Amino acid sequence: MSKSSARSPQHAIKLSQLRALSAVAECGNFGEAAFQLGLTQPTISHAIANLEDELGLVLLIRGRSGARLTPAGTQVVSHIHEILHCLDVMVQDANMHKGLHGGLVRIASFRSAAAYLLPKMVAAFTHQYPDIEVTVTEYYDSIYVEREVREGRADIGITLLPTGDEFESLELLRDQYLVVLPSQWETLPDPISWDELVNLPLILYPDDNSCFTDVQALCQESGHTLVPRYQFRETSTILNMVEQGLGASIVPYLSTISMPEGIKTCRLPKPLERLVGAVTLAGALHSPAVFAFLSVLQSDNDLVR
Repeated sequence: MSKSSARSPQHAIKLSQLRALSAVAECGNFGEAAFQLGLTQPTISHAIANLEDELGLVLLIRGRSGARLTPAGTQVVSHIHEILHCLDVMVQDANMHKGLHGGLVRIASFRSAAAYLLPKMVAAFTHQYPDIEVTVTEYYDSIYVEREVREGRADIGITLLPTGDEFESLELLRDQYLVVLPSQWETLPDPISWDELVNLPLILYPDDNSCFTDVQALCQESGHTLVPRYQFRETSTILNMVEQGLGASIVPYLSTISMPEGIKTCRLPKPLERLVGAVTLAGALHSPAVFAFLSVLQSDNDLVR
């Protein structure tokens, strides 16, 4: 093998060198180009010097007023633009093959999470992946959400943790329970006592609702039992009844976000919270779109605040 064929210039040219020359050509000086690329000025200068050495050409004329391309440099930069464009197209094609330019994410969620968590999540996701369709179906309680994921009708469930071993989960939010009271009632201690709470006219969820069972279990630990005067499935109905002065209720924080003005809150005698999380079926072959949605949830904690 001859000495001249042992090392061809194109094998030593680096993408960073091409980007450096393109930036200097665009900015007209090394300082602005360095700032644009997030590098130091000596790094930019060194990269272009090495590129000139590899090509055996002077690409820039350097002076106190800045830097301008030589005729050879102008020709080289035109090729660099083509190369960088091809790289962009290559990445776009790769994303398309990965399913990130198209596809579907099916989400099932219990109602308050669908109302107050998911809009922000979906907006952030569609901003990054506008070509992926997202569908959201809301359910009365978390058990129905898990059923939809288990039976393959949803890719991701927004539900309460912990769940069964058949799911993989990601914690999203710790949702504190609050006592809600009519504003016109006299002020009660905060936190309220069990004796005071159980003697109030209570407007609660039905017995089969997870919120009711959580609160009832906590109450029974203290030797008391909640006896509701009214029971409703809809949070809006419960809050409207409270606003009218017909009783008090115990609801998670998520359910108080759009609370009517005629309601005030206080704490339970003992803190109680529920864990809200995203679940997928363990071992399932998820699409790249589903993995992308989970990645957005995991990387941006502000989505659930």
